[in-house]
Amino acid sequence: MTLEFVGLIGPQEGSESQAPRGPLVDLEFIKAFSQAQEYGGFDKALLAVNTSAPDSMILASYVAALTERIGLLVAHRPGFQAPTFAARQFATLDQLSRGRASINVITGGDSGDLQRDGDFLDKDARYARTDEYLEVLRNTWTRTEPFDHQGEHYRVEDNLTLVKPVGKLPIYFSGASDAAVEVAAKHADVCMMWGEPLEQVRERIAKVRKAAARYGREKHIRFSLSLRPILGATEDEAWARAERILADAKQRIGIRQGNRREKNFGKSNVGSERLVQLAGKVHDTRLWTEIAALGGGAGNSTSLVGTPDQVAEAAHAYYELGVSTFLFRGFDQLRDAVEYGQALIPRIKALVALREGERSARTA
Repeated sequence: MTLEFVGLIGPQEGSESQAPRGPLVDLEFIKAFSQAQEYGGFDKALLAVNTSAPDSMILASYVAALTERIGLLVAHRPGFQAPTFAARQFATLDQLSRGRASINVITGGDSGDLQRDGDFLDKDARYARTDEYLEVLRNTWTRTEPFDHQGEHYRVEDNLTLVKPVGKLPIYFSGASDAAVEVAAKHADVCMMWGEPLEQVRERIAKVRKAAARYGREKHIRFSLSLRPILGATEDEAWARAERILADAKQRIGIRQGNRREKNFGKSNVGSERLVQLAGKVHDTRLWTEIAALGGGAGNSTSLVGTPDQVAEAAHAYYELGVSTFLFRGFDQLRDAVEYGQALIPRIKALVALREGERSARTA
């Protein structure tokens, strides 16, 4: 399997444990953060979506102009615009960035956040809409003759979009429910998962591959794992840093208590519910879930804690299960991105190459 490393590019520095710094759209931070990850060896960077945040597609266009190589994984919520219109946007970004665009399809997420943008469909209806949306999206990107589509959610007549992606534009798909698995099995190039214990990840991969087999895609689909590595020169230093992050996060989250966005705490989607069930302890020696417990399983919130060598070993264990893409982001975003590029990503690559070399030698 080919390893892939994905970072995150946000418009402003800050995290669960770090108060926001600078303006909401901090041009200097975006530039430094983007270029640090490109220089550090990240293959792509996620540009996330949220109703209170700047627009991910426009941010991606700005990052494309600042960088040369790093891929642009743009989070996108189906249903808020016509799929043909979105297809033109992504194809245009792909042309402008010389083939660096990809889409992260976000169907679920926090129901409260969806409703703030006027989406009140229930979960199953949203995934049925996404299934149809992705079919139209793919046709818009690939058809060379005008096409029609008539479905439950979309009707298109005589569409021929001249701007096409440079190549096959990858679809990364997020979602943990049964409905999500079915749509991912049918459409996704990469199925994205939050950091869970090894056994749960093994089960998730098997479930998605079984569903993908119904479409003849069980060998096509790849898997991504999102984690928040916390590194230290020694294991004790790494755990001490984790405790400091937790203390800072408790203080920050305490300040936000009573915010209306807490109404879906721990219940915003199946993925969050799974993290809440796992939260509050350490799994598989390195998977730390205290931040997930504190934040109600919101988003990418589980960590691998240890020295760079220890965290690389833990990541390799997931690689052995079938995870070939790792999404890493830190609690001290710019500092951690630099450290991942210097100390963690090279170790994971070297470890994978070493173990695969050993395996080849045994079978030769």
